[in-house]
Amino acid sequence: MHGTLSRPGPAHRPSRLPLTLRLALRELRGGLSGFVVFLACIALGVAAIAGVASISRSLSDGLGREGRRILGADLSYSLINREATPAERAILDAQGRVSVVASLRAMAVAGETGAALVELKAVDGLYPAAGAFVTEPQTPLSDLLAVRDGVPGAAADPALLTRLDLKLGDRITLGGHLVAIRATIVSEPDKIAGGIGFGPRLIVSQETLRTTGLVQPGSLNRWSYRLLLPDASEGDLDAAAARVAKAVPEAGWEMRARTNADPRFAKSIERFTQFLTLVGLTALIVGGIGVANAVHAFVERKRGSIATLKSVGAPGSTVVALYLTQVMLIAGLGTAIGLTVGAGLPFVVQALFAADLPLPLNPTLAPGELMLAAAYGLLTAFAFAITPLGHAHDVPVSGLFRDAVDPSAARTRPRYRLMLGLALVALVALSVATAFDRRVAMIFIAAAGIAFGLLRLVALGVMALARRLPHPSWPAPRMALANLHRPGALTPAIVLSLGLGVTLLVTLSLIDANVRRTISATLPARAPNLFFLDIPARDAPAFHDFLARAAPAAKVERVPMMRGRIVALNGVPAGQIRPPEDAAWVLDGDRGITYADEPPDGSTITAGKWWTAEEGKAPLVSFESELARNLGLEIGSSVTVNVLGRDLTAKIANLRKVEWRNLGINFVMVFSEGTFRGAPHSDLATLTLPGGTDAPLENRVLRDVAHAFPSVTSVRVKDALDAVGDLVGKLVLAIRGASAVAVLASLFVLAGAIAAGHRARLYDAVVLKVLGATRRRLLSAYALEYGVLGLVTALFGLIAGTAAGWVIVTKVMRLDFALDLSGALVAAALSVVLAVVIGLAGTWRILGQKPAPYLRQF
Repeated sequence: MHGTLSRPGPAHRPSRLPLTLRLALRELRGGLSGFVVFLACIALGVAAIAGVASISRSLSDGLGREGRRILGADLSYSLINREATPAERAILDAQGRVSVVASLRAMAVAGETGAALVELKAVDGLYPAAGAFVTEPQTPLSDLLAVRDGVPGAAADPALLTRLDLKLGDRITLGGHLVAIRATIVSEPDKIAGGIGFGPRLIVSQETLRTTGLVQPGSLNRWSYRLLLPDASEGDLDAAAARVAKAVPEAGWEMRARTNADPRFAKSIERFTQFLTLVGLTALIVGGIGVANAVHAFVERKRGSIATLKSVGAPGSTVVALYLTQVMLIAGLGTAIGLTVGAGLPFVVQALFAADLPLPLNPTLAPGELMLAAAYGLLTAFAFAITPLGHAHDVPVSGLFRDAVDPSAARTRPRYRLMLGLALVALVALSVATAFDRRVAMIFIAAAGIAFGLLRLVALGVMALARRLPHPSWPAPRMALANLHRPGALTPAIVLSLGLGVTLLVTLSLIDANVRRTISATLPARAPNLFFLDIPARDAPAFHDFLARAAPAAKVERVPMMRGRIVALNGVPAGQIRPPEDAAWVLDGDRGITYADEPPDGSTITAGKWWTAEEGKAPLVSFESELARNLGLEIGSSVTVNVLGRDLTAKIANLRKVEWRNLGINFVMVFSEGTFRGAPHSDLATLTLPGGTDAPLENRVLRDVAHAFPSVTSVRVKDALDAVGDLVGKLVLAIRGASAVAVLASLFVLAGAIAAGHRARLYDAVVLKVLGATRRRLLSAYALEYGVLGLVTALFGLIAGTAAGWVIVTKVMRLDFALDLSGALVAAALSVVLAVVIGLAGTWRILGQKPAPYLRQF
């Protein structure tokens, strides 16, 4: 009889997870000790990229959602310097209801108080066709703009009242005619579509505009015909636009639809998003160094476990796969944290700054952008983790134990180098494929690669130099010198992490300083003091004489000016041309054009020759040389422009290099006199004072011109530069905010590098304390070590950042470069201080440890 067998218990269901994943999850039960910096670096970089992308998507969605309100209609047709003809207007009226808005710049004169440039908008009874126009006090617009006691009304930006010391009910003159300010503007629904303004907004009725006489043949004004198609789908809009284009193909107007209300803003958002994304990617790459440090320290901590696995037969590839899985799981957690922060950023911005945002924000989750940020984070983690993990593959068990005091110099296997290469290629491909401007993305990638290579060479150079220098007699300097090159030295990690951060700070500091210098200092010293627009051709000689009397010592220049839009190049319609990004603007909208019988000041002929008086009777044009090259134009090419509704074709006779930075009178296109013979136009004039800025004289000239020539628009260059400077200041603030993320990542990496060297430093401290070293002597040695590394890194950051700043300022921005190291030196000095402070903070706890417990372990 066989023995009785006990009934087996319930079978334990085997896990369906792969063995490597099960082991990795089991290892993670011990917590994330040692991976705090790893998590912070990945989360910070991913949050920066995801946040920028999410805000960009929210802005784009906001523009799309609010397209009808921004545009003021479903379709908008704009004309420069002329109104629609009866035939054109009839075609638009046949499609739906039409609202008309006219916009121009004018001078508002407040008696002897002064005069101010205003952005004048003349509206009809249908305004606003979309959105709400809010004033204080809130009154129907028709009542505000109506004629009372023989004086029409107006609504003004509060800034105009402040500038001219006015209050509600006061009267100003436009074109010599009285207008009463009856309300201030609180909210203007279509303000964004008007672009950047150089003066406060003033809204009047179209009847008032016609009364002022500001609209003259050739004067600079824009007429927008806003077509309202209630409940129209996108297909309906396309059909209506096609009918209009077929009926009046040569109208020369600019058409926009609510689905693309402001393509200029959309492009600007894309460009700026790319720049900030690259800054976020910089933060992620800097954080990658922290990933590498953390993984290296992780392998060191796990050498016992690795030895055990290999001793029971686990192949090296299995060991690497196990810990790579664990590392990528942690990277996935950091990525998830970053995605959560980045996805929530638009909602936070909307909640805190909704009232101050210049563009409509539609907070939304952007799955595509978040997936892209996640891909960046995981690829970066993999690329920086695979090499330190791969080092353990071929090291024998005995070598792993010996690595505590004698790190192995085994080379990484080709398979892991291949994996690293593939990850880097994927990162590059992802950056280029998703870039708005691929050339900029490639420049960034090349610069990042060069920076890494140079920093690596700097670190190796410091170690080699420290190895060859004679040993100092004092203990602290001798120990600091040895720490710079000994096995496991922190030199490469600190130089890489801190070097990239300092380089970025120095670069941004120099760009900021040069842009602000160009706007606030250099330009006003060379530029005209005043611009005068819309000078009627019949009044031009009298106006010139007036300026000569008002400012006898000033230089006055005057040229005819019209507005025209390029409609074809060499017979190819402008809409079919795909120029480089930095030349696309010349085909986008209307341009100022002129005619002349000699080259304008500030121009140099680079190809061809200027026309003679006889040759100038034919339609010829002089084109700016760099733009011509980017557009594929040369001598003999044809350029077709639409001026006052007529298409005119001229042949390129010569190419000019134009000095734009002195803000003198110059144009992309200068035509021969024969091209526009008999065409109505106005004049443009500049006044340049010999002594530079003279505010009292400028104000007096502005006031006198406003009284004597009320239809002439005067622009003070300083005011225009202040407006541009304000915009640049906001952009620089955004760039600084994004760059702060990269700098913060550098600090995390620096702290992580110190933490990664904890075990080696602890061993050193214990042995040295047993031999009689005091805490003060050890602190001195560490302070010298970190100070030398900080100093070397700061020097590299100054040199590399200056070079990068010079390239961006001169080659990308095309501005003069001045070496202003005031901000850069502060950044460099801070790097030295931070290296010492963070380094000593990381070693302070080590110096207080008792030797006995650790001697038992070692």
